[in-house]
Amino acid sequence: MDRLLRNFMALLGLFMIVSGPVAAQSLVPGWTSSDISRLKVWISAAPEDALPVLDTRKLDQAVASGGAPMASAEARNLALKLAEMHLVGRAGASEKRGWNIVDTDSVAGLSPMLDHALADGTLDTFFAMLRPAHAEYSALRAAYAKESDPARRLAIARNMERWRWMPRSLGSDYVLVNTAKFEADLWRGGEKAGNWRVIVGKLSTPTPVFDATITGVILNPWWEIPDSIVRESVGSLVRRNPSLARARGYVWSDGRYRQKPGPNNALGQMKLVMPNRFSVFMHDTPNKDLFNKEVRAFSHGCIRTGDAIGYAATLLEGVKTREEVDAIVKAGKTTQIDLSTPLPLYIAYFTAVSDGRGGVELLDDLYGRDSRIREVADATGEAVHMAASGCVMTGAEG
Repeated sequence: MDRLLRNFMALLGLFMIVSGPVAAQSLVPGWTSSDISRLKVWISAAPEDALPVLDTRKLDQAVASGGAPMASAEARNLALKLAEMHLVGRAGASEKRGWNIVDTDSVAGLSPMLDHALADGTLDTFFAMLRPAHAEYSALRAAYAKESDPARRLAIARNMERWRWMPRSLGSDYVLVNTAKFEADLWRGGEKAGNWRVIVGKLSTPTPVFDATITGVILNPWWEIPDSIVRESVGSLVRRNPSLARARGYVWSDGRYRQKPGPNNALGQMKLVMPNRFSVFMHDTPNKDLFNKEVRAFSHGCIRTGDAIGYAATLLEGVKTREEVDAIVKAGKTTQIDLSTPLPLYIAYFTAVSDGRGGVELLDDLYGRDSRIREVADATGEAVHMAASGCVMTGAEG
């Protein structure tokens, strides 16, 4: 039994309402006319989640003809289609291009979940619990219901779809970076425990969307300079002005260019240990003034973090005190400290976010990714096809 099914069955007991027996005409074992009526309610309510209304004509014909096996088959087919849309979205591969966050939700578990819901009379709970569990999705959904402006509705709908590409539950402890908002949030125990400004990739080197695991913090890090940045600037500086290069801490060792730890190091005084295939990291920066900019897209793809030492100390709570962290930084020696528990990290891209006051704030589509999501549902549940465009994402330390 997969994780989604276990979670569903565990939570099912919390949502079940004990009631007396309800008479319902049985169409076939597992489906009743009452079940089919509830299914049609959920199908018609799909636009509330910016999803299209599925065609029920075959189901209606089967019910009208009295063909119980056919009605059951059609109902099951529609129920699983609707469940899959709620759980993982409806976008195709081209629309999700560049979205590298692994969605751990498995549609393979939907069939047994549906069987349990039918057996227990909890079809409503089955569908309700497939929506993204995050508070941000709930905020978008509430705003979508009230929004009348077509452009704003489209933006909200696209971001609701993005939430369906995330794991339904991110867990209780994690870091969520929204590159479109230039912010990172730390969540602990299901509550937001901290917020930091970040600098993200410039338009020519946008920060990719991906997930990783934070396992530790490196204080006073060396900078392993990527080849792209060596070609762009560092290599020529070393050749033209070796004394200035040495003064800035650049050295050639073991067949590669590196920068010594220190206040002028490009990584600043902190770098997270978060292995990933993009070589993109969260780290400090000596250019603190850039955090005062409203649009903070200046890096080669990495995520420069405001109050980086405070951020590191927060992640290391229970392992090192802030005083101990400050002392290590002051000593200047490269030191790696493991977190007490590895922490999931999601580098995401949402251009519609909760404003914290019951509404939604729309952000600039920094990297032009919104138009990749070409089909959304309008207020009537009809699919609306949008033109597509895109950009190529790259990432490197910087």
